[in-house]
Amino acid sequence: MVAIKQYLPKGLYIDPYELTSLQQHNLTEVLVIPDIDVEAPEYLATEIDLFIYMKSDSQCAHCFRAMLPVHCRYHRPAENDGKTSGVLKSPEILIHCQKSISSGGCWKQSEIEAPCSQRNGHTCRWNNVKYKFVNEKVIVHIPVGLKEHSSLVCVMTLLATALCSSLVLAAVCKHGHFSLAQCS
Repeated sequence: MVAIKQYLPKGLYIDPYELTSLQQHNLTEVLVIPDIDVEAPEYLATEIDLFIYMKSDSQCAHCFRAMLPVHCRYHRPAENDGKTSGVLKSPEILIHCQKSISSGGCWKQSEIEAPCSQRNGHTCRWNNVKYKFVNEKVIVHIPVGLKEHSSLVCVMTLLATALCSSLVLAAVCKHGHFSLAQCS
């Protein structure tokens, strides 16, 4: 079994509802520690640890794959450039060897305890595989609003809300099944 342990900073998240759909189609299996609040902005969010359990690739004998859509959270407005960055560090690659496999196929590097799979609560001993990094970290540039636009955005949002609420109220009064005296 092969797994990836990935750390996501506060500015990035995965959608648990999207993961459920991917798991139902047998495309990926992910264990998330802790639970994810998809509504939380970056400054109220927590960091996330993931265990991504790899599926063997049918087209390649020694290959594994997984799919993990990552999303950016809302951030506070910036002072001047309208961008912020999220740093995605390189993952840990973990291998769990079954007892039936000869000891030549499994090596003893840094053994760690981690969940065996997303489906059960058992823990297994995993070997942390050392590999050559293509990049030590990936930097994600996230567009954000500008602080100088805050008052304009608030006024426009308030006006749009008032206009749309008025239109909904007018439609309810016009097409509702009650007397007009109730709308006055």
